[in-house]
Amino acid sequence: MANSITITQIAEAAGVSTATVDRVLNARPGVNPATVQKVQAAMQLMGAGVPSRGRPPKSANYRFGIVLPAERLGFADQVDRVIAQAAGDFRHQHITEVTHRLPADNPVDFAEALARLTDFDGLAVMGPDVPTVKLAINDLVRAGVHVVTLFSDVPGSMRAAFVGADNRAAGRTAALLLGRSLGPDEGAQTVGMFCTDSRFAAHVDRQIGFAHAMQERHPQAAVWTLADLPPDEDEVLEHVRRALAAQERGPVSAAYVLGTGAAGVLGALAAHGRGARLTVTVHDLLEAHRSMLVSGQVTYVLHQDLHYAVLSATRVLRALCESLRGALAVSSPRVEIMTAENLA
Repeated sequence: MANSITITQIAEAAGVSTATVDRVLNARPGVNPATVQKVQAAMQLMGAGVPSRGRPPKSANYRFGIVLPAERLGFADQVDRVIAQAAGDFRHQHITEVTHRLPADNPVDFAEALARLTDFDGLAVMGPDVPTVKLAINDLVRAGVHVVTLFSDVPGSMRAAFVGADNRAAGRTAALLLGRSLGPDEGAQTVGMFCTDSRFAAHVDRQIGFAHAMQERHPQAAVWTLADLPPDEDEVLEHVRRALAAQERGPVSAAYVLGTGAAGVLGALAAHGRGARLTVTVHDLLEAHRSMLVSGQVTYVLHQDLHYAVLSATRVLRALCESLRGALAVSSPRVEIMTAENLA
């Protein structure tokens, strides 16, 4: 009887992840002593000696969490809706998914809330790239929870993989598109780059890719950067309006909004007399961006397949739980260039 008990059954009885049970069985470090006692007590109660090894049965159920910023940002809200639409896919894969919205405006609170999510088999995390969040991810991994980052990476942490578009390539693509709109006298032209939150690695990578490509392709054009804009659109408008009035460079000829706040940025540019015939690139086909694309306020939207990324993250987590070879072999979603002419 003892050998018929599986690691998955012990994990369910103890209320921990299968990875935690495996760590306890192999006496690996990083597991809380109280958790070790819970696992051992569950094994005794079930009469388990040495659980059966190998791949769990196909009917095994897993509990995965998807962690997103709590702020009502357009992108995170859209991902939340995609997760809800994927409920059928999760059930088919015997996955119970729980979405957590954590306060990314305070990285310490985000990290503390993240570190408490130890009762999952795996987590897909979209969070700020700051030391406290890295430490929280490392503690989760040491406790036996598989972690992947989603849409925005936390490099240097112990996460198993990053699932999302190549953001540096996306930034370079934005530079390619906007650079084509510059006139022959590049030296007299300014390209604006606007970012609401540079604590996210996705935004930093987009900035780096954009700046590098502009320097390579259009070294005479000036790149004017406004980073860490306020989250509210009205506050963005006022902040950018004041900055435009104070800056001494030439008029903005093109604009790259690499996060949220496009409406505020475009409102400020329009008030400054730069709203008409301005080439503008933004990210993610949000409803607001779709409307701006149709109206002509936005020229290009760089979009990634959110549904594919969410399902890829859960597939990686499941493969990690089952110790499958090639678990980390995941393709990044392609970045599509959306215009008013190719909207679905």
